[in-house]
Amino acid sequence: MEHVGVEQFPPDKTGDAMTTALLHLENHYWTESEYLAIGETPERIELFDGSLVVTPTPTVGHQYIVSRLVVSLYEVARSAGLHAFAGLGIRLGPGHIRIPDFLITTELNFDDRVNDSDVVKLICEVISPSNASTDTVQKMRHYADAGIPWYLLIDPRSETFHLFRLDGDRYTEHAKAAPGELLELTEPVVATIDPAELLPPR
Repeated sequence: MEHVGVEQFPPDKTGDAMTTALLHLENHYWTESEYLAIGETPERIELFDGSLVVTPTPTVGHQYIVSRLVVSLYEVARSAGLHAFAGLGIRLGPGHIRIPDFLITTELNFDDRVNDSDVVKLICEVISPSNASTDTVQKMRHYADAGIPWYLLIDPRSETFHLFRLDGDRYTEHAKAAPGELLELTEPVVATIDPAELLPPR
């Protein structure tokens, strides 16, 4: 986890204050209001326990999977009165904001940068080699604690899609599939995911 600080800049010509994250500053406890004041950045920046978690830009293969997932589930989500998003800020609890790779939600506040976790019906992470334990252990626990019903975990290395269902206060594996197999969703949408169609071409 990287601790970063904020340097304030003079207001721009529109009168809004500008901020930027400086990775060399440490020992600053971040509030949610300070986090939101950062604004848009090229990096994915999340908030956890007063620290900013800065995630490097994902690989092309990672982005390919996420974009294909959005395309494959967008229309079926809309037909169910839901939304399919990539990279949406979700508040899991006070001062705890994550930006999952993909999610299916109910109605949102489109004017906010962050929405509460109770709108999320399915959340997905694509495992990156640099943070595999974060996706398989830490985030899984936090998403379960937030009460998110379904967790889809995609492992590009093993080419396996794991679908977990919330059972009490933890996730249990509901189904899995690899190329040549199909992953059937019945909630929050009825859909079939073909791993061979979502994984990058070899």
